[in-house]
Amino acid sequence: MNSDTMTIRQMCDAFDVTPRTLRFYEAKELLFPQRIGQKRLFTKRDRARLKLILRGKRFGFSLEEIRQLLDLYYKGDSQLHQLEQTFDVARTRLDDMERQREELDGAITDLHDQLKWLEKMIVTMRTSRKAG
Repeated sequence: MNSDTMTIRQMCDAFDVTPRTLRFYEAKELLFPQRIGQKRLFTKRDRARLKLILRGKRFGFSLEEIRQLLDLYYKGDSQLHQLEQTFDVARTRLDDMERQREELDGAITDLHDQLKWLEKMIVTMRTSRKAG
């Protein structure tokens, strides 16, 4: 092992993921560690890919979307196509997230209103019970 590679344990510690997660990403052909017997050695390329995978997951991209975007890196056009595709997918995801936030904001407002109404009903019923 040299300084350009990391073991599965080092990757787990560096990226706060489990060995199972790394093996899963490898099985999904998102990571391509070097294999020496049973040992997996992750290169700088794998580390960069894992950073992008984790960022993509945080933003809600599917693993298939992430894989397709990562695979575009090898098209030979100085990453222009990859960047354009990533921009398009990210723009669509941002639009979806903003739409979800608006829906959630509306639901929160409705629930606040419902709680205010319930609180008034409880006070009214308690007051009626004490008076009767």
